[in-house]
Amino acid sequence: MKQIVLRPGKEKPVINRHPWVFSGAIARIDSGVADGDIVDVVDARGQFLARGYVNRLSQITARLLTWDSREPVDSALIRRRLEQAILGRKRLLGATDCDALRLVNAESDGLPGLVIDRYGSYLVVQFLTLGIERLREAIVEALNELLQPRGIYHRGDVDVRKREGLPLTKELLSGEMPPDPLEIVEHGHRFGMSILSGQKTGFYLDQRDNRRRAIPYFRDCRSVLNAFSYTGAFGVYAAVAGAPCVISVDVSAEALSQAQENMALNVSGSREDEWIEGDVFQVLRQFRDRGRSFDCIVLDPPKFAISQGQVQAACRGYKDINLLAMHLLKPGGVLLTFSCSGLVSPDLFQKVVFGAAVDAKRDAQILEKLSQSSDHPILLSFPESEYLKGFICRVW
Repeated sequence: MKQIVLRPGKEKPVINRHPWVFSGAIARIDSGVADGDIVDVVDARGQFLARGYVNRLSQITARLLTWDSREPVDSALIRRRLEQAILGRKRLLGATDCDALRLVNAESDGLPGLVIDRYGSYLVVQFLTLGIERLREAIVEALNELLQPRGIYHRGDVDVRKREGLPLTKELLSGEMPPDPLEIVEHGHRFGMSILSGQKTGFYLDQRDNRRRAIPYFRDCRSVLNAFSYTGAFGVYAAVAGAPCVISVDVSAEALSQAQENMALNVSGSREDEWIEGDVFQVLRQFRDRGRSFDCIVLDPPKFAISQGQVQAACRGYKDINLLAMHLLKPGGVLLTFSCSGLVSPDLFQKVVFGAAVDAKRDAQILEKLSQSSDHPILLSFPESEYLKGFICRVW
């Protein structure tokens, strides 16, 4: 087995089972190693530490799959990891009121670079790295054997593949094409979504548990502002909980159209909902200038920081929207605010929201701290897997 040799003193993260090896920790890579190859990672004395795949195009030069020198990286390992991931979601897979969930959450399930989501009878996979792309045949074969899905579709149209030297692709890998839109069920709520063109793999599954936790706060609300609404999931939960007026704001007309259809799937009768296509930052300012106010506001923006150099600007963006939201909330109103930027830590995000409250001259209490849903597990040895964080705040 070809080797990556670490610099002296750089072995501790690997020993602690962190699955990434950065370029700066590497002393040398054996000659003849091609990007995408399986390699052993050894310390400066040549002692085996772990095994994974390599890609010099990425700052994360190696991603680790096993710390057992006797365990080869082959189709048997892939099957074992998939079986373990499926077993860990047995409770969710057996739920009668929910047929959409994440089956494999990359590093957190021991398969870095691989994401697999289930929507009804269909699977959506993302091969995000060159090394995992090389293993796609074994992955698809194992998925068909273990789950017998109606179809397996690849959403390889994400920018991270460019950084791995991979083309952007969308393709059917096995079985039949999923319908577009496809209807799924989440906690008994019905949603139309698109596997073929929706954000991420089609739906924001990582917010499933948070949507249910928000239900008690939606009760007794007359007006709920759902900013960055996408296809309206938080708004549907609010309406079902009794809110007669949900104002959904998103930059995408297509997403808002699907949001209206999703509302109609779940609630009937006369409603006072509004659907606003526009930039959330501008719309919130317009609401402020008109003196509008709301009982509850949901802020679920897209990722603001992709690289470390963008964190400062991201924090300014988060502070801006939270400041505006606090101006718009009625006294005693509820703010559900989120960040899905992995580079923005929960502690930093809390400081940003605190700064917004100070500038808004409002008193805010954290009622609950939120994270990603349970099918997006956080690996203890990989704190970067805790990317979604949020707060439910009471604003006075």
